[in-house]
Amino acid sequence: MRAFFLGVLFPLLALAQSFPTKPIRVIVPFGPGGVADITARLVAPEISSALGQQLVIENKPSAGGVVAGQETARAAPDGYTLLLINNGTAISKALFKSLPYDPERDFAMISTVAFFPLVIVADPKSPLKTVKDVIAAAKTKPGTMNIATIAIGSTQHLAAELFKSSAGIDVQIVPYKATGEVLTAAKSGDADLVFENLAPATSHIKSGNLRAIAVTTAKRFAGLAGVPTVIESGVPGYDVASWNGLAAPAKTPRQVIERLQQAVVKAVASPAVQKRLAELGVEGRASTPEHLHGFFVSESKRWSRVVEAARIPKQ
Repeated sequence: MRAFFLGVLFPLLALAQSFPTKPIRVIVPFGPGGVADITARLVAPEISSALGQQLVIENKPSAGGVVAGQETARAAPDGYTLLLINNGTAISKALFKSLPYDPERDFAMISTVAFFPLVIVADPKSPLKTVKDVIAAAKTKPGTMNIATIAIGSTQHLAAELFKSSAGIDVQIVPYKATGEVLTAAKSGDADLVFENLAPATSHIKSGNLRAIAVTTAKRFAGLAGVPTVIESGVPGYDVASWNGLAAPAKTPRQVIERLQQAVVKAVASPAVQKRLAELGVEGRASTPEHLHGFFVSESKRWSRVVEAARIPKQ
């Protein structure tokens, strides 16, 4: 038995000490061009530089991230296959009847990478200028206000559901297929409000095509310092952000996880990366593996409650 244990242990130690010796795959559960994909591709060269090996981004957007998650969970636990996890990964157990892996058990957390504030916007001609206006209008005519978001179960959709319950209002939440359709709905007046990631909405806000009513995070976003938070606007405890991080298959050696985490910390702290992310409406923020694990579990529980309260059927 002792010989078997040593036979397993020594190769793992050798792997950890020499890691990495070849390119590393990062599986992204989104198509190319979105803010999460752009963030991964922005940070990857800096991580590559820190590790001395190339990070290769592979986009696998099928089945709500399940395909990407399954491939990573089943990969060798050697640090050469990583997954860009996100809110969707954390909430997948609440949205799917069954999964071919356990998001909490089958991944070894490495570090958070970035946080994406959401923003509530409306057409500039709309009488809704503040969160208090929104709540007052919704309570005056219950069930008549339309809030547009992207797909059911997305962070934007769940953020709108949480706002609805936190503010105690009766509104209709209408899911669209894509961000472009959502923003068009706001500008055309088909939607009274829109919940969307700040990144794709920023240019529309700065050009005056859309009015920013509030950001969803607990603190204001530096790039739009004049836009208040939902909490400041009278809804206590409302703090929502989309986010992503990196994870490896479970049982990846701790030394490998630490090596990857140190590279992520260095990459995210790069002034050039911080500047570019801020321009995209993104906050670069790394963490310890333990912090990400705790955060992941907390997010899973939090959004599972929202899914249950909103009676969103499992897929």
